[in-house]
Amino acid sequence: MLKRIIVSAIFITLSAASIVFADEQQAALENTIQSRIDCVGTNILNSNKLTKRVTFAYDKRAKKKLLSTDKTLTKRQVIIYDNQYKSVQTDDELAGMLAREISTAMKSYSGMWGGTLDSVQVALGAKKFETVADKRAVDYMVNAGYNPLALIVYINKTCPQKKFDRFSRHNLTSKRLARIYEYITYKYPQYLEDNDYIENPYYQNFLLTSIVNRKKLEEKIKTKLTEELKYE
Repeated sequence: MLKRIIVSAIFITLSAASIVFADEQQAALENTIQSRIDCVGTNILNSNKLTKRVTFAYDKRAKKKLLSTDKTLTKRQVIIYDNQYKSVQTDDELAGMLAREISTAMKSYSGMWGGTLDSVQVALGAKKFETVADKRAVDYMVNAGYNPLALIVYINKTCPQKKFDRFSRHNLTSKRLARIYEYITYKYPQYLEDNDYIENPYYQNFLLTSIVNRKKLEEKIKTKLTEELKYE
């Protein structure tokens, strides 16, 4: 009987110790992730000389739905959920995620949200803002020393493709990626000339699925060059 009691006590002690150790490991992991997010996020803020405050928080829960506009913009806090973070492989990709969220937070300080616009106006305005925010995120990344092609990689991995965007507040992911690529082509062509992501499978997937959009871009560039030559 005594032997059973001793064995049970040892088992309970070891189980408790195991739980405490697991909790400590989890806490250490979360602290490491939070520190990484803070480091990259603060670098973006400082490198771009952004004077408006934005804070960062890692949440180990899975993101089940989009945060409400009120919660996101009132607190000006970028919250990174665990399932989002799991899609990040490099600091450049993390910078892409954070730069995009910082872009939204910066715009919130201008008081552009709210009003009595109808649903169509809201959708059109939101799509235009999304495009501007994507381009601003590219600028933020470059100014902070990160490769903007990582934003394409991150979006390509995490944003699904909807059937249409006519009545949506968001552009089709393919359109977003094409516009980001176009912006990088015009403003930061050096990243395409010396492409560190050319062997990245997610970037290769983008190239594969954006053939039509990139052909349109090439035609657009040719047309622009032709027009410029007429006035020389």
